Amino acid sequence: MSTITIPRPDDWHLHLRDGAMMHAVLPETARDFARAIIMPNLVPPVTRGSDAAAYRDRILAALPEGARFTPLMTLYLTEETDPDDLATAAQSGLITAVKLYPAGATTNSASGVRDFDKMRPVFERMAEIGLPLCVHGEVTSPEVDIFDREAVFIDTVLDPIRRATPGLRVVMEHVTTKDGVDYVAAQGDDMGATITTHHLIINRNHILVGGIKPHYYCLPVAKRESHRRALVETATSGNPHFFLGTDSAPHADPAKESACGCAGVFSATNTMPLLAHVFEAEGRLDALRSFACENGPRFYGLPVNSETLTLEKTDTPTQWPEKLQTGAGPVTLFDPGFPVYWAVKK
Repeated sequence: MSTITIPRPDDWHLHLRDGAMMHAVLPETARDFARAIIMPNLVPPVTRGSDAAAYRDRILAALPEGARFTPLMTLYLTEETDPDDLATAAQSGLITAVKLYPAGATTNSASGVRDFDKMRPVFERMAEIGLPLCVHGEVTSPEVDIFDREAVFIDTVLDPIRRATPGLRVVMEHVTTKDGVDYVAAQGDDMGATITTHHLIINRNHILVGGIKPHYYCLPVAKRESHRRALVETATSGNPHFFLGTDSAPHADPAKESACGCAGVFSATNTMPLLAHVFEAEGRLDALRSFACENGPRFYGLPVNSETLTLEKTDTPTQWPEKLQTGAGPVTLFDPGFPVYWAVKK
């Protein structure tokens, strides 16, 4: 197969940042994707409906002329979140989901949740109105090994929350382990999960072997090869619980290449050709449509996009710039480490 045409895809987990960085990275997503769930971990975070409205307006104002892209806004959950404000924002159509960050789990998560029991009134209101909860699925306890944080989160936080709040719709974002995909696959229609582009391609060796590779460092951190294989097999299976969330997360190079480098991989520019490569290698190019275009809208109760996107295979490797130049500094594009012969047809 030398070409494949699919509905225009969506990105169900995206970081756009703000200001000069947002102006540079937004066109990279809007070029291929019709919609994206926008992460709210700005500084300060997007915690109220008024914050989400203002952020949405800034995104729309930064879109290139003629771009057809819809930002799906979220609120950042804190222990002070007002259930009424949240419900009003959801029922007006302003927000599509709410994001739960365990405090200290990742970039700009210091305002996140420490005491999950305090969140029960919010979770119950969300279940009542059908508003999805997107979770960063890691515990932050220092005694838990960083490679085990996802599995421990499922057992000690996620499953108890779901059992205590029947009907709560939950997305386990950027799942990275076999434990995670096995748990999600065994649940009902109120449970989904996103899988990133980079977690389908790299394992922890890519970060650590031959020197530390800061541009492969992300949170949740990439795991061992057996977990990567579980992600690939799941993404390419067509299982409706799983859909694309790139977690494309730009940081300027000085922030990545430092003594305490930031976590995040920027993959908005080349995600769709990379996915075509991965799915073709598994003999499941036909399943790309469900993973990137259908399963996410189904979970969120939205229509599949009517516009289409065509990927074509070429005789020579596709070339992308090594870096995206932004007003906030250069951002290094995710490098899969192998030649890719797929490209989005212009």
